[in-house]
Amino acid sequence: MPGCIPGKVERLGKKMTIFEEFKNLMPSPSEVVEIAIANIFRPPRNTPDEIKRNFSDLVEELQREAYRIYLAAESEAGCRAFKNVLSDRCPQDAGRAEVIETISGMFQEFNQFYLSLIQSRKPRAGSAFETILKRLFRALNYPFEEQPVINGKPDFVMPSKAHFDRNPMDCIIFTVKRSLRERWRQIVTEGTRGLGFYLATIDETVSSSQLEEIRHNRIYVVLPRAVKIRVPAYTEAPNVITFEEFFEHHLDPALNRWRAVI
Repeated sequence: MPGCIPGKVERLGKKMTIFEEFKNLMPSPSEVVEIAIANIFRPPRNTPDEIKRNFSDLVEELQREAYRIYLAAESEAGCRAFKNVLSDRCPQDAGRAEVIETISGMFQEFNQFYLSLIQSRKPRAGSAFETILKRLFRALNYPFEEQPVINGKPDFVMPSKAHFDRNPMDCIIFTVKRSLRERWRQIVTEGTRGLGFYLATIDETVSSSQLEEIRHNRIYVVLPRAVKIRVPAYTEAPNVITFEEFFEHHLDPALNRWRAVI
């Protein structure tokens, strides 16, 4: 009776680890967001006026829905990855003892799988947050260019890199970071000649001293309405604004200017 063969799966000439198989089965962050948008953007909530009026609520709702979809996809892809890998490594006529021996010999691979799984969640969540904002901006017909190479590589330059090259002081540098820590510091190198820096986040842990330091670097923190209300330090900081305030006092006035020259 042939035994189970420890090691990597070989499918179509390519060796596959459990995590590689898992990644092949998982939807991308943008695909997860598109499903979330399809679930939530239904009449009458999908008109530009409604999106703009409820932008903060939509950001939070889409975040929750995307996370729910991700968890369901993660569970399904994980189960399928384990089944596929074990099926490839254990012939159909393998005995119970052989299956147990193979699984016990895969400890390091299991350990690496769960480590990689945990490490992949944060960048996926960050990518999903950026995609949510990108899709909402597009729904509102706001002009922007994604990840242009200027003096760094911000997530968005508004209205465009071409306009930045002509008149950088008239442009908005908009960066997205789901959680901040010290990563906000790189923003000041991502277009130091811009009109202003805007950092979108849903992080509720930024301290008053950090916000003051961020303010000294000419950075506005942009976040959902409910997040600003929940965090006392945010309500007191002059450089913390909601998405709605960003539109009304910063982006829309700039848009009127851009329309006159672009």
